[in-house]
Amino acid sequence: MDAEQIKAMIEAGMAGAEVQVQGDGSHFQALVVSDSFADKSIVQQHQMVYQTLGDAMREAIHALSLRTLTPEGWKEAKKRPF
Repeated sequence: MDAEQIKAMIEAGMAGAEVQVQGDGSHFQALVVSDSFADKSIVQQHQMVYQTLGDAMREAIHALSLRTLTPEGWKEAKKRPF
């Protein structure tokens, strides 16, 4: 599984989400920006993303680091340096 496949799976399961994925074939980092995260805890947001990946989380993806934000949160995050 590669980053583009993971990106496509998340986008298919979360209509309208902005998704960026990087990785080396087994360890991946993803940024997911979606309106559907509003009023959800971080745990709930991550569960929503994991649900889009289904069995791939157990079978093909060894590790996935997630950053989930609403569009408003993403706009604010881009203003601040890390």
